[in-house]
Amino acid sequence: MKAISISELNKLSKHPEKLILSDENTYADRISKVARKIYLQREERPVVLISGPSGSGKTTSATRIQRILSENGCTTHTISMDNYFLPLCETEKARDENGNIDFESPMRLDIPLFREHIEKLFNCEEIDIPGFDFARQERIKGMPLKRNNGDLVILEGIHALNPLVTGDSESFTNCVYVSVRTRLSDKKGQTLHPSKIRLMRRLMRDKLYRGRSLAETFEFFKSVERGENLYIMPFKHRANFDIDTFIGYEPLVYRDILLPDLENISGTYEGYEAFSDIERFLKQLSGVDKRFVPENSLIREFIG
Repeated sequence: MKAISISELNKLSKHPEKLILSDENTYADRISKVARKIYLQREERPVVLISGPSGSGKTTSATRIQRILSENGCTTHTISMDNYFLPLCETEKARDENGNIDFESPMRLDIPLFREHIEKLFNCEEIDIPGFDFARQERIKGMPLKRNNGDLVILEGIHALNPLVTGDSESFTNCVYVSVRTRLSDKKGQTLHPSKIRLMRRLMRDKLYRGRSLAETFEFFKSVERGENLYIMPFKHRANFDIDTFIGYEPLVYRDILLPDLENISGTYEGYEAFSDIERFLKQLSGVDKRFVPENSLIREFIG
């Protein structure tokens, strides 16, 4: 797994615009290489399954892949697997060892319907994609979709590589695993695990879009991490392609956004020690103003 040193980042931060251009181009190149291979295999593998843990940048990566394919003349449809969630009253099988609803479980999905739809998409049969209202935890009216010959369909979700969900689809799908695959390292030889980069992304997104405090996100992250270890990580080896979604300069941008809030709760949140390495690393970094971040950057998915 790749590592980048704090001292190197701080040195590069003296020229933020140059650094950002370079790092954005690196990520764009990773996306382009995968998109080209998907394009070349579009006839035999017209369905693309994109998976990754929370904060991995699945949505932006799927959108970027779709855009590249479309620019190459290939009609591409993207579907979020969140549309296939079942109402809570129908998720009795999705309970953890304590009898509570396991919100990360693949059993929260309408697996028979998803399997039926993935087969029909391959065979160019029309489907009715369901909708889902997360606030009410209810199904709502969706929309019809029919894949024509030569079209591609991207299905994006945390369970997209789980064979329990996707069934016998290996012969006509390309599987993509996206996540942060780069560590930060400091002068003492200590490293910040990629999961903490993803957690930083989630802390900002939850604060901006979901009205959650840092403490609430830390608590929620415990169940999310459990779900990743049970339902996502065991299947990442099934991916045909891996994309590292780490953007080299992103910790420099997160520093000034997150650090004040982390310092504010460091003495009041009981479980803070498990996350204190985030604060320790951010304090060693120079800051880069978020106004330098391009509007189409993956980072905008998290900082707004």
